[in-house]
Amino acid sequence: MGVAGCFVCFRRDHTGPGETGEPAWGGAALYRGKRRIAHATAIGRAGAPYMPGLLALRLGALLEEVTRLLPIRPDVLLVDATGYDHPRRSGLARHLGAVLQLPTVGVTHRPMLASGNWPEGHRGAMSPLLLDGVVVGFWVRTRERRRPIAVHAGWRTDAEVAARVVLAASRHRTPTPLREARRLARTTRASALH
Repeated sequence: MGVAGCFVCFRRDHTGPGETGEPAWGGAALYRGKRRIAHATAIGRAGAPYMPGLLALRLGALLEEVTRLLPIRPDVLLVDATGYDHPRRSGLARHLGAVLQLPTVGVTHRPMLASGNWPEGHRGAMSPLLLDGVVVGFWVRTRERRRPIAVHAGWRTDAEVAARVVLAASRHRTPTPLREARRLARTTRASALH
C-alpha cells in the first residue's frame, strides 16, 4: 500500500496569526513500506488568513497541488489536520480527501474538540477520542514512553483504519510520510529564502 503525507509551512519570522497571500511551501512524500518511492514540492500562497476550523481555506489549494504533483497516486494520504474532530465534522483532512477523491487520515499533536484519556505507555497502545459520544479518532502511541499523537478519521476512513495506517507508517513519533513531507516543505522554504 502506498501511503503519502503532505505538509505546508510558512516563513519562520512572520508575526501574527497569518494573513492571506503570505508565501507558503508544500511538500509531499509517498512511501511503500519503508521506502520512499516518490516526492514533490510546490510553492504557493496562503488562500486565507488563519482562522481556527477553517484551514481548508488557508492551506487546501497548496496541499492539493503538491499531492497531485506526486507521479504515483497514493492509496491513502496523511494530513497534518483533523477530520471529524471539528465543529462541523469536516476538518481539512476530510476536505482534502473529498477534493482529491482519496482516503485520508488526519494526524495532529492534540485533538480540536474531542477528548479521551491517553493510552498505555507501549508502542501501539490506543485510546478513543470522543466527540459527542462518537469515536472520531484515537490517541495512538507510536513510540514507547513518548507523547501519543491524535489520529483522526478522514475522508473514506474510520477511526480504527486511521489508527492502523498511522501505526504501520510510523518509525518515529510522527508517521514517516508526514515527517518527510514536512522536511521537504521546510527544505524548499530554506532554498527559496537563501
